[in-house]
Amino acid sequence: MEKDWHSWTVSDCVAELNSNPDGLALGEVAERQRVFGPNLLAEGTKVSLLTVFFNQFRDFMILVLLAATLISGLLGEYTDAITIIAIIILNGILGFVQEVRAERSLAALKELTAPMAKVRRQGQVTEVPARDLVPGDVVLLEDGDRVPADGRIMSCTSFSVEESTLTGESVPVNKQPDLVAAASASLGDRKNMVYMGTMVTRGKAEVLVVATAMDTEMGKIADLMEQSEETVTPLQRRLEELGKFLVWLAIVLTVLVVVTGVLHGHPWVQMFLAGVSLAVAAIPEGLPAIVTIALALGVQRMIKRNAIVRKLPSVETLGCATVICSDKTGTLTQNRMTVQHVYADGVTYQVSGTGYDPHGQFLLGDQVISPSRRPALKSLVEIGAVCNNAVMVERPAEDSVTWTVQGDPTEGALLVLAAKAGFLEPDAVYHRVAENPFDSERKCMSVLVQSEAGVFAFVKGAPDILLNMSKRVLSGGKEQGLTPSIRKTIQTVNEQFASSALRNLGFAYRQFPSLEVASQANWEDDLVFVGMCGMIDPPRDEVYEAIETCRRAGVRTVMITGDHQQTAAAIAKRLCILPEGGEILTGAMMDEMDDHELAAAAKKTCVYARVTPEHKLRIVRALQAGGEIVAMTGDGVNDAPAIKQSDIGIAMGKSGTDVAKEASALVLADDNFATIVAAIEEGRGIYDNIKKFIRYLLASNVGEILTMFIAMLMGLPLPLLPIQILWVNLVTDGLPAIALGVDPIEKDIMHRPPRNVHEGIFAKGMATKILSRGTLIGLSTLAVFLWVRHAYPDNLALAQTMAYATLTMSQLILVFDCRSLDGGIFKRNLFGNLWLIFAVLSSVAMFLATVYVEPLAKVFSTVPLSLSQWVIVLVMAAIPTFALSLRRAGRNAIRPKQAEKSQSRAA
Repeated sequence: MEKDWHSWTVSDCVAELNSNPDGLALGEVAERQRVFGPNLLAEGTKVSLLTVFFNQFRDFMILVLLAATLISGLLGEYTDAITIIAIIILNGILGFVQEVRAERSLAALKELTAPMAKVRRQGQVTEVPARDLVPGDVVLLEDGDRVPADGRIMSCTSFSVEESTLTGESVPVNKQPDLVAAASASLGDRKNMVYMGTMVTRGKAEVLVVATAMDTEMGKIADLMEQSEETVTPLQRRLEELGKFLVWLAIVLTVLVVVTGVLHGHPWVQMFLAGVSLAVAAIPEGLPAIVTIALALGVQRMIKRNAIVRKLPSVETLGCATVICSDKTGTLTQNRMTVQHVYADGVTYQVSGTGYDPHGQFLLGDQVISPSRRPALKSLVEIGAVCNNAVMVERPAEDSVTWTVQGDPTEGALLVLAAKAGFLEPDAVYHRVAENPFDSERKCMSVLVQSEAGVFAFVKGAPDILLNMSKRVLSGGKEQGLTPSIRKTIQTVNEQFASSALRNLGFAYRQFPSLEVASQANWEDDLVFVGMCGMIDPPRDEVYEAIETCRRAGVRTVMITGDHQQTAAAIAKRLCILPEGGEILTGAMMDEMDDHELAAAAKKTCVYARVTPEHKLRIVRALQAGGEIVAMTGDGVNDAPAIKQSDIGIAMGKSGTDVAKEASALVLADDNFATIVAAIEEGRGIYDNIKKFIRYLLASNVGEILTMFIAMLMGLPLPLLPIQILWVNLVTDGLPAIALGVDPIEKDIMHRPPRNVHEGIFAKGMATKILSRGTLIGLSTLAVFLWVRHAYPDNLALAQTMAYATLTMSQLILVFDCRSLDGGIFKRNLFGNLWLIFAVLSSVAMFLATVYVEPLAKVFSTVPLSLSQWVIVLVMAAIPTFALSLRRAGRNAIRPKQAEKSQSRAA
């Protein structure tokens, strides 16, 4: 029976679910998972493998071929009918394997992007897949999380949830854990509950899970939820349109071939079968399947490089990116902050040590200082440790101990600073009463604490913000007025720290006579300024090379940060993002610009400092207004609009919120800028490979059509039998085309400029290459057929066998030429794609079986070829590829010499 959990107290809910604030025991979790099942909404009926297999035979042209096969059987052509059915089944098996493999790849991708949840079990906080939650679990929620199940709020701090997916109300609801609502209260009035699928917009909470899966409110209205739809990329859509065009073109050409053949005296039955076979061969029915598998396999390669693609169309767009707007912290840098300088009471101290190692000293010149003897320094260290939600974790290693931080790296650096000062147990001195979390608008965080010394609000945040909130300063152990001269000194130190690429954080406090007075006051007003610290987050080692790679690839890198202008400039110069003459814009400067002015400034701006997430959206629009294709990174809730607006939204996998990830097209598993560059490289490679097999398939099909069409126009016998046409189509369009889809990325791919987003699939001479290769393949095949007919006029079977061999081998040689979009067969290492070698050898073996295995030779009406005949076949089959490749190689060799001559003349 359904319970009205919102009308129960927290203790009653905990007792009813036999849980406790420390969470469930692991054994109890396993038992409840068995009883309640996974925390997943019911999905629609999945298509069975049998259905997938039979769907391979629903294609229009396959149905036409089956009809033709039936007619063949009725006309007594049983051998042809059985063979054609065998080929159709084999083709169906290949398509089935491709589709299942692609589906499994995409399912694995969906698994990687499945939501996670922080849960407390047996007193330990861990992160688990949301599907593993059970009633009675204690879940920890914070700003940016998507609620993973229905729950009763146990405790919370400044906690708001946006529930529009359930209630339609877009204004976030402020939650109240102590509220006991009426049993009849509507969803919007249940302010002590959270519901699956809603989004946390502010604060933190501990929640007791009361319902999962289909028992949730979301489960009850699952049919009203937006269902995930199969994503079709623009390229797939264009190819689908191309396929429809080719179907009608093939039908017209087939009718012409059949009519021409019958007019020249060929039996209509034979011409009918030849025409249908030619139509099937002419249409690259494998294109959609191969595009899908190429995208799926490419996405899997990207996952191995820590780039998780959430939306397939972004794979195409990646190759078009002209600007990457990257956050500084954690993306360009290591996200391991270290405090290097501390300013308090008019004195600047140096702090030794690196990373999260809690061993180090406070130095004034060469003198070691004890922070406990310096009141302002001691207060600064304590505020930094108490106004803090991070946790230092000691991890034993083989020969030593390593330290890591759970939580924000900046807060981790403050804990390390406190440990160096000997302040190891802040919770033992100060009891936290309440918290006002950091947000990007206020640029500060504060906590209300109580100790033996009294009640205090401890505040940390941007030094300039805290200075504006402060009226006094701690000096000589006493509070004194914050005079203009002291304020100017602090601002100067702030700028000096920032110019050294340090990230600055200010500290202040306010004392209250009692908790009652504090609860009614604004903690972040009338503060006493204590001091500031300067910390640095060093750039990632691999970022230098990644930025240089972007420059070579014609992709501009723009740094976006909330840091001070001087800090941003110093880091940008170190990374070579800010060249001579490059401009920096601050959020304040942007606020004074209209959209047209910002669009003009964005063309030269390399660094945006002191920006809010709202500024990011304007930056994206300004760049897009200038014709740029923008990749934008982000991690917070407020970054989602900019991520969604950008051409390629990129979310951080480690630090990113669920909101940012859901708005993104790409998730960085390691939050690393170099991964963005790797994703662009992979995106370009995937698109290249798709173009390669499109070129290969269409050129091969043009060759097949011209061979038959010209022969019919000339009144010649059929150069290829229907069954031979079908076998060529199967042998050449199958494995080799798939192997092209996994071709290694060309070495110079990141030396090319970005692809124009409006560029068609046949741009840059692609159509010319398809027609020229296809025409030469058709002419070579016909030339061999005519020569054999002239040399052996009574041996039609030999002429057809040699034409069959020439057509097959010319296409299998062409596949190596297609490995390079512009360099020809001589540009790439022949053995650079072992899958292609295997595919071609397999195809050759399948072809030879139809010539030299006697039962198959009878079915295919072929005869064995001599060595001299094979020489003729191979020479003629090589002409379409090698003739044009040699011509192109010669032209490419001449161009540099001509350029040198032009330069020497100019000199």
